[in-house]
Amino acid sequence: MDQFIAFGIVGLSTAAIYAIIGSGLVLTFTTTGVFNFAHGAAGMMSAFVYWQLTIGWDVPVPIAVALVLLVFAPLFGLAFAKALAPTQGLGDAEKLVMTVALLSGLIITAQWIWSPETSRTLPRFFIEQRPFHFGSVTITWHQALTMIVAIVVAVALRLLLFRTRTGAEMRATVDDRALVGLTGADPRRANRIAWILGIELAAIGGILIAPTVALDAGQLSLLIVSAYSAAIFGRLRNLPMTFLGAIVVGCLESYLTGYLPQNDYLPGLRLAAPALLLFVALLLFPHGRLRGRDRRLSPVHLPTVRGSAVFAVVVVVVGVALATVLSEPDLVTFGQIFAFGVIALSFVPLAGFAGQISLCQMSIAGIGAVAYSHLGVHGQWWALLAAMVVAAVVGALIALPALRLSGVYLALGTAAFAVVLDRWIFTLPSFHVLGFEIALFDQGSVNFVGPKLFGMQLDSTAQITIFAAVLLGLASFVVAMLRRSRYGRRLIALRDSEAAYATLGGNLLLAKVLVFSLSAAIAGLGGALYGMQQRSVTAGQFSFVSGLPIFLIVVIGGLGAVGAGFFTGAAYTGPLQALPVLFPSLASLFHIIPALGGIALSGGFLGQGALAGMRDGWASALRDRVVGPTLLGSLGLLWALRLGDVINGYVLTFGLLVVAIAIPRWALARRRPPTEPEVPVEWLGIRRPWNSQDKEVLDRAIATGS
Repeated sequence: MDQFIAFGIVGLSTAAIYAIIGSGLVLTFTTTGVFNFAHGAAGMMSAFVYWQLTIGWDVPVPIAVALVLLVFAPLFGLAFAKALAPTQGLGDAEKLVMTVALLSGLIITAQWIWSPETSRTLPRFFIEQRPFHFGSVTITWHQALTMIVAIVVAVALRLLLFRTRTGAEMRATVDDRALVGLTGADPRRANRIAWILGIELAAIGGILIAPTVALDAGQLSLLIVSAYSAAIFGRLRNLPMTFLGAIVVGCLESYLTGYLPQNDYLPGLRLAAPALLLFVALLLFPHGRLRGRDRRLSPVHLPTVRGSAVFAVVVVVVGVALATVLSEPDLVTFGQIFAFGVIALSFVPLAGFAGQISLCQMSIAGIGAVAYSHLGVHGQWWALLAAMVVAAVVGALIALPALRLSGVYLALGTAAFAVVLDRWIFTLPSFHVLGFEIALFDQGSVNFVGPKLFGMQLDSTAQITIFAAVLLGLASFVVAMLRRSRYGRRLIALRDSEAAYATLGGNLLLAKVLVFSLSAAIAGLGGALYGMQQRSVTAGQFSFVSGLPIFLIVVIGGLGAVGAGFFTGAAYTGPLQALPVLFPSLASLFHIIPALGGIALSGGFLGQGALAGMRDGWASALRDRVVGPTLLGSLGLLWALRLGDVINGYVLTFGLLVVAIAIPRWALARRRPPTEPEVPVEWLGIRRPWNSQDKEVLDRAIATGS
């Protein structure tokens, strides 16, 4: 019994931290309508700043705490408010992309400033004080402090929201933002206050939890999963229920630590328990708040058959070109373009066509990689198809609970699934099910061999690169034809309105299962190709965090664009691999580029995506009788010069950049401007904007009676 109470005290102490962090999450969501995926990253940054002050610069603890909570956290909160202000009034997807971009960007920034290769720890508060005892139970001063702070936070939030004018403004902003403005209050000020308080609570939680775990940017940011679970218990708006949820999560973790049987299969379960609980809470608790929210839906481009075929051929030609001009080490690095392109392509039918936001595509790619590795030990060609089938089955399993989820909740559910795979499933040793041995990464790495096709073993990196390029081109063509098909139109209807789709006779379950399965099969194929390219992969290469930049680049390219796969592979592999070679000291920082792109997209700087503008320029170039041959000739000449060792790789890259930027602009400049249709004088200023010549035209028409 004493042990049970002792673990209960530990659980309540942890629960107090989750309650503090979760209440900040609820406060910002209810006031601003933004679910902040970067909430844990804000706490992580605060913990690192606190470490820098206390350990790095020997600042006394009280002064360091004051600097973090009174200076850093409010300024950080204002920065969040400023960054997310452009997303007000936008759809949930744009807000999600912004917060995911902030999460990814903050993790990379922290890893650049504080190298993850250096071990850092923080001492617990009042560690020199002797713990006090209640009977046989021992309570440290750090544990007592966390519980006291949680109680103070709960009381303070209650008083703020229900006993002050500021709290009334914040609650009124949630109910009717426009009406609040008419009464003379300022909704923007209420939002800023909510962000400051929310980040302040994240900072308090980060400082309190950091002494109990290792200071790692990724792990600290993902501790927010436990706070997510608590917030979902409160349905993202009920603070008392959020505190209750935190107690459930904290005690569950503690009792699993104390009473979980000791064997090789269950340690990961304790780490994955908050994510599992989040998944269950998402399915059990009603969450109608997001339903019916205004969404800004962008049109999905309809590709032509000819254009799709040309694009597929271009992808294959690029693969052949890379295989012939790059050295073996460079090809191992840059040949990943096509594998990552296939993984990124899996987002297009799922999120671009059907509107189902998934953050676990990289994890499903890991499942495909593992399946191919174990089934294709000798390069059996059918192992690739089997890997796609296994991934598709996993996708179908995800689709079943997805029937109850949408928008941010679906993103949370898929993120929880990815975290469960990271912390538990991928770490399992081999086991048996119905007499069959199931082996995943087997607590290490898995090896790959290339497939054997038509009696030929694809074992060189160049062969696998061309093979991956062919499959990316083929998959892109299939997805383009899917968009043009009847099923593609059904997916677009599903994205526009699930309720209307079901009302008109559409089968939601069948549609979601099919699109999740198709998307998962494509991701599984990409994972297998990635493994072949690398020869050996570990579970860490398919983690939730590693998939975030790919998701962001796909969104930057345009979720509904078929070319987003190739665009993502090229953007993720090219600049992010080449720039660190040129500037080694900034190697870690360059990975922040996808996050900056996501922020720019959500801020409206990239319109409907980067590919929308690029598609117009390249299509004009290929159709132009002068520009098109010039483009193909320039690319062919550069390729031939490199093959003949006349130019080196740097000259080739520079030449390709010049061609890629200048030729489409030249084509657009040569294109005749569209003739403006003639507008009757009575419609001047209505069907088109009024200009200075219109008054004279109107006067002449009146004078002549025409």
